[in-house]
Amino acid sequence: MTVSTNDQLKPMPEDWKRALAVVAHPDDLEYGCSAAIAAWTDGGREVTYVLATRGEAGIDTLEPEKCGPLREQEQRASAAVVGVTEVEFLDHKDGVVEYGTALRRDIAAAIRRHRPELVITLNHRDTWGGVAWNTPDHVAVGRATLDAAGDAGNRWIFPEPGPEPWNGVRWVAVAGSSTPTHAVDATPGMERAVLSLLEHRTYIEVLTDEEPEAYVRNFLTGFAQTTGERFGGKPAVAFELFSR
Repeated sequence: MTVSTNDQLKPMPEDWKRALAVVAHPDDLEYGCSAAIAAWTDGGREVTYVLATRGEAGIDTLEPEKCGPLREQEQRASAAVVGVTEVEFLDHKDGVVEYGTALRRDIAAAIRRHRPELVITLNHRDTWGGVAWNTPDHVAVGRATLDAAGDAGNRWIFPEPGPEPWNGVRWVAVAGSSTPTHAVDATPGMERAVLSLLEHRTYIEVLTDEEPEAYVRNFLTGFAQTTGERFGGKPAVAFELFSR
């Protein structure tokens, strides 16, 4: 069946130079949008990662004190595959991240430090397309990121000493949304997206019995091909784009 042209996703804006990606856990970006990030860094754009937690509560068989440093190491290696060299952790506790002023303050401070034009985050709604329940960490971090994009530009919100307010965020792009509006061609970055997610091997090996590379490749290419039905037939990464 042909997808109506009215349902087609628009190309993401390209007139920007710096992006800040803010998510809850190691691997959130790799499952969500690293093919797009690879394409952006190829084009000379600067992308920085900020993670609310170190994912220390993510592996049942590995206690948090050992899990956190391991997942941090895997995240840094994963980011490097797609051209991201700066990865920061806010040290909120995995699994119990709370939406509120403390989280908004930390994210607003990161936005002020890095001064992005584009902010990227993950699905902040209660479900994944009404099918699966989202985790509280994703909901809290996604919602706080949307709010912090405005907080960062207001000098009277979080006026503590630090970087000057930054009111230059032009868009917030939400990956994993069930109501996307825009997309990026995944073709140039897909192979690196696969390799990037594979860097989270410790997590993947307890998540599935499938061979890790087959699991990763099938997952990422399947979503990209489905999204591509609304993007001129090209495999794609989708975002819900909020302008500011």
